[in-house]
Amino acid sequence: MTVATDSDGAAAPVGVAEPILTVRDLVKQFPIRGGGKVQAVSGVSFDLHEGETLGLVGESGCGKSTTARCVLRLIEPTSGEVRFRGRDVLALGRKDLRTLRADLQIVFQDPYASLNPRMQVWSIIAEPLIVHGMPAKAAKTRAGELLELVRLRPEHAGRYPHEFSSGQRQRIGVARALALEPDVLVLDEPVSALDVSIQAGVLNLLEELRHRLHLSYLFIAHDLSVVRHISDRVAVMYLGKVVEIGTRDDIYNRPAMPYTQALLSAVPVPDPSIERKRKRIVLSGDLPSPADPPSGCRFRTRCWKAQDICATEEPALIDRGQGHPSACHFAEELQVVP
Repeated sequence: MTVATDSDGAAAPVGVAEPILTVRDLVKQFPIRGGGKVQAVSGVSFDLHEGETLGLVGESGCGKSTTARCVLRLIEPTSGEVRFRGRDVLALGRKDLRTLRADLQIVFQDPYASLNPRMQVWSIIAEPLIVHGMPAKAAKTRAGELLELVRLRPEHAGRYPHEFSSGQRQRIGVARALALEPDVLVLDEPVSALDVSIQAGVLNLLEELRHRLHLSYLFIAHDLSVVRHISDRVAVMYLGKVVEIGTRDDIYNRPAMPYTQALLSAVPVPDPSIERKRKRIVLSGDLPSPADPPSGCRFRTRCWKAQDICATEEPALIDRGQGHPSACHFAEELQVVP
């Protein structure tokens, strides 16, 4: 595939004049009782292009899900900019925001907690259609079509969520998200609650729907194997910041940021002979508190490359010769996965 360079310096598909979704300097802070603030998201920037899947990865607590909820305005950002097709999402009033919901939808991590157990499945899927003005009879018919789209039987539309398996419930969540024919789906850990045997089916369905419906995905996960399977580009987050971003091949074959290298070194390799020989990078210490992040580079307290400059100067997210941006004063390619 021919690629160009986007505003983050990461590879992006050619032929797209403007990103469908632009996020710049996004910040979200939560106040702490008794004083202080949790810096959940600290200046995150990225672009999402039409037809693309951007994977957002990192340890639990790094700010991935908070970033997604700020983008959708499910929670209000402290500051920053979010634009969808050029429109300022953060400036929209309640009426315009409701209209925008048709274009930006989310699939949550827990397929059972996100579905109302007291509603029949057709009603769950049809609810956003009815809210946006579709007659109930037409919405019920459309719900059956959406069930078929996600490989479920329309005649089961009268059942309740508990009558379905976890994988089927996640497909119902996808069907509901697709009801308003969105352009962008935010997928927040959509397969992490599923058995490994079920994950592949859901991932393959998502890939099929992306091409068939011309969707763009912001795919949030901590499982790097899953992200590699589905993503075109990958952004790595650490303690509220994007520390590396690039094409899937950039990140998985030529990681430059030590944190990314450590994450990838923990991914199992199917070949036992290779797995026994390769070097595992084990991080020391725990993830620092987002209420009191380290000065300079936030990763320095766990980094084996850290020097004096890392404590006093925050590294910019720029390309230092590796072909994609990373936030490290001593960025250097390291092949950690064959």
